[in-house]
Amino acid sequence: QVQLVESGGGLVQAGGSLRLSCVASRSIFSISTMGWYRQASGKQRELVAGISSGGSTNYADSVKGRFTISRDGAKNTIYLQMNSLKPEDTAVYYCNGRGPPTYWGQGTQVTVSS
Repeated sequence: QVQLVESGGGLVQAGGSLRLSCVASRSIFSISTMGWYRQASGKQRELVAGISSGGSTNYADSVKGRFTISRDGAKNTIYLQMNSLKPEDTAVYYCNGRGPPTYWGQGTQVTVSS
């Protein structure tokens, strides 16, 4: 069992930045893939960015060039640096780990005002 705890969400104006953090209860290198998903009100949860245990990254087209996923193995933490935020980025952001099995954090709200 792995616990994932997110932090860093909040309210920001369009064009601003936020950094989300996700701390895992065990080594992130023992988890095949970690990533960030988001779910806007009334919409399905979608992948934002992922990072494999080998360090490969992938991003949703809507965030390429604006968001960066990274990790710190010593802290069992992954990050999502979000720049040039837009109102359409408003959502609850979830940390995800896929072993198997799949683990989810509790989510952190990101609100971008126009």
